[in-house]
Amino acid sequence: MQLSLDAADRLVELVHARHGAVSAEDAARILFALERAPAELARSLLTDVVESDSRLDWLGDRVGLAGAPHVDTLLEEAELVVFDLETTGLSASRCRICEIGAVRVRAFELVDTFEILVNPGTLLPSFVTSLTGIRESDVRRAPRAETAVRRFLAFAGDVPLVAHNARFDIAFLDREVERLTGRRCAAPVVDTVWLARRLLDRRSERFSLAQLAHFFGASVRPCHRALADALATAEVLVSLLGLAQERGARTVGDVLELAAPRARRLQGKRMLIAGAPTTPGVYLFRDVNETVLYVGKARDLRARLRSYFSGARQRPAVEAALGALERVEWRLFGSELEATLEELRLIRELRPPANARAGRPKRYVYLRRKADRWSVVSEPGSYGPLRSKRRAQLAARALDGFEGDDPAAALPAVRARLRRLSRDLRFEDAARLRDRLSALEETASRLAELGRLRRASLCILVPARERAFRRAFFVSGGRVSAVRTVPEGAAGRLEVEAGLAATTCAEPSYAPEDADELLVIAGFLRRPGPELRVVALDAGEILAA
Repeated sequence: MQLSLDAADRLVELVHARHGAVSAEDAARILFALERAPAELARSLLTDVVESDSRLDWLGDRVGLAGAPHVDTLLEEAELVVFDLETTGLSASRCRICEIGAVRVRAFELVDTFEILVNPGTLLPSFVTSLTGIRESDVRRAPRAETAVRRFLAFAGDVPLVAHNARFDIAFLDREVERLTGRRCAAPVVDTVWLARRLLDRRSERFSLAQLAHFFGASVRPCHRALADALATAEVLVSLLGLAQERGARTVGDVLELAAPRARRLQGKRMLIAGAPTTPGVYLFRDVNETVLYVGKARDLRARLRSYFSGARQRPAVEAALGALERVEWRLFGSELEATLEELRLIRELRPPANARAGRPKRYVYLRRKADRWSVVSEPGSYGPLRSKRRAQLAARALDGFEGDDPAAALPAVRARLRRLSRDLRFEDAARLRDRLSALEETASRLAELGRLRRASLCILVPARERAFRRAFFVSGGRVSAVRTVPEGAAGRLEVEAGLAATTCAEPSYAPEDADELLVIAGFLRRPGPELRVVALDAGEILAA
């Protein structure tokens, strides 16, 4: 039974996110994680889910919401019922309702109210009395939940419901409605918490009912009594509906979409990754205009893409890309190494906005020494590339007066100078030098790693997409000097010799693009996967491997 209820919630969220009925095949694929769902199988899997929940109905061969006539109503004409519950605790399975309050909102006006105490059938906990002021004697002669809920449903009718942190209130309401009818509440629900989060982005950091009531200047102060809290929520709702109209919302359905929890908004886009393979590759998020918003790579494309729709928070730029996502494209490779190098190339070429944190070679800088003076330049050289111009400038100032060629050799002298400044109580000078020393240590470490990689001469073998082939990455002269697809056995000699010939012609490179590729390769060399083989630049060793 619990599995059916969970599936019903997810199916309702999917229908909301898709703005309409969903084919049985799509719904079954998403709900039950199936790669293929023939129509007959999909319908049989969904029948129990749809028939057990009054919110859902079959619309031909598609699943949609049952009787939702108010969704297309214009906001100026809309009628909604805002409600609040007081309960004996936080668990809908163990606790009971002790008060219901509701307000009818019609055309942005508060036109009617409903209030009823409920006999929970158990002793009222003392903390509830302290919080709400409701005493045991108040609820002893009050109607039982069955009667109170029937009266509330008669007041609400079939209009959409509104609640603050609706998940809590709806859980209690659904439990009682299910006891009465065997099915749960069918009305669409607007959650003012999520609506406020969408509409007050950066204008408010807190979204409690008390905070929002204060923010909008509501005339009623929330006080943990059902009607008062419902009135405060109703005033907050009216203000939020005005903001929603400024965002372009015209109907109740538009507001339901704005108020949809993040998980629901993502659920509707999960079908975009249906059929994603479990192989390595890169993926591209595209918007409605086919603009690439984000590029990523994965060892297992299916698992990585599913992680975006699991509910876990992403960094803001990726969240924005998911919001505008209309199509996911993936390109398959034989190994994670090749996918990572392709990701790097695509980011350089396409400049996706959600990849803003990735390195931008045109902004890289280099250190250059003239006599005992060091400067920061944009022309490629052996002292770089460095990603932060500011950090490079601090490192150059730390090197002033140093005549050697290795910045790392200056570190002991700079540290000794810092200690002298501290002993002499020259704290401001010491603080400036400390920042320069930190930048110099960071710069020296990067230059040392790049130096080691530029001296490397090796071949990395990884699986190719084609069976019985390998991809060979030839590294020499500070770059990936050649990439060849090599058949297994003696037939690969021609490709191997062509790759080796390219390495002998490779000029030393200090280009930022080549440095980025070297650093990617370094990461795989530190933790090589089982499919990766590293050998010397020798035809015999490569063919043997």
